[in-house]
Amino acid sequence: MPRSNPNPKTRTPADLRPPSAFLLMLEARALWEMGAMIAATPWLRRLPKGDGHPVFVFPGMGANDFTTVPLRNFLNGLGYATQAWGQGFNFGPRNGVLGKCAADVRALSERHGRPVSLIGWSLGGIYAREMAKELPQHTRSVITLGTPFAGHPRATNAWRIFEMLSGQSADDPAMIERLRAPPLVPTTSIYSRTDGIVSWQCSLNEPGPMTENIEVRASHTGMGMNPLALYAVADRLLQSPGQWRHFEASGARRWFFQASPPHAAMKAA
Repeated sequence: MPRSNPNPKTRTPADLRPPSAFLLMLEARALWEMGAMIAATPWLRRLPKGDGHPVFVFPGMGANDFTTVPLRNFLNGLGYATQAWGQGFNFGPRNGVLGKCAADVRALSERHGRPVSLIGWSLGGIYAREMAKELPQHTRSVITLGTPFAGHPRATNAWRIFEMLSGQSADDPAMIERLRAPPLVPTTSIYSRTDGIVSWQCSLNEPGPMTENIEVRASHTGMGMNPLALYAVADRLLQSPGQWRHFEASGARRWFFQASPPHAAMKAA
């Protein structure tokens, strides 16, 4: 059963290891998650409509905007104004990628006259968090999906691919420490303990008044199509600026989500 707000200090970054070969094999269930999303479409269409604010969506490593089409179509259907990142395949933060991201986020915010919610899948979530730190005045909230920001990059099954594609070393202590720091806006990490690419502990925000973690049963490659993850994204985007609240399980949600009260999470820290 999905859970929210676990204690992120269960293990130290140095202790973390990549997901097992068994979990990596289970990434094939992403096809099932696509089917589940299609089957859940009637239910997803009945979710509350949004306020129309802009949402910028970043794809994962080695992926492009095609992979975020289901997520963006879902959010467009709820009334949000989504924008894809538009830089082709995500081969890492090279050749001015982050500068172009910042310019695009700023332009989207100015065009709509309101802050932008940033959603990033995997490595794209790193971009979302860093853009929010650079442009807090243009950022409404951050939502990440299976993003490894809290542990060592080698606690993933993709660090070698990252180094090959980006031309950068994954073993950069200063960068690792910088990535752990959360943005100064409401920040949600959606993660899975059965993620076959990223060690789930690497996706945990430390408890705070504007940070939270929501666990879903999902694969890494299927998280952006997983019905429960989509529900959590939609719920978080509904939060009004200045009145943000931690995710809670109540009513029918209690059958799908198990949430820890924010004060309990703070004590656990």
